[in-house]
Amino acid sequence: MDIRIQALHFEATVQLKEFIHKKLEKLNRFADDIQGAEVILKVTKPEVSNNKEASIKLKVSGPDFYVEKIGNSFEEAIDLCIDVLKRKLEKHKEA
Repeated sequence: MDIRIQALHFEATVQLKEFIHKKLEKLNRFADDIQGAEVILKVTKPEVSNNKEASIKLKVSGPDFYVEKIGNSFEEAIDLCIDVLKRKLEKHKEA
């Protein structure tokens, strides 16, 4: 799977990038036709809780899946996105 990570207005740590790769690779269990993913990370309104925004565009055969979530940390936001993508992939597989 081709994974591109873009961090807006900050530098993403290696740890965070590895976390994202690990989570996205697990989605391969739910669908065989995942071609790639684009992840965009940004901080909205600094100094406020729930200010880390993550959006994931998952490229599959057919229409792409797009999810955007906000959390207290990027890891939390990514986890929320992955949960939604799992459900979407399961529905896509059934269709």
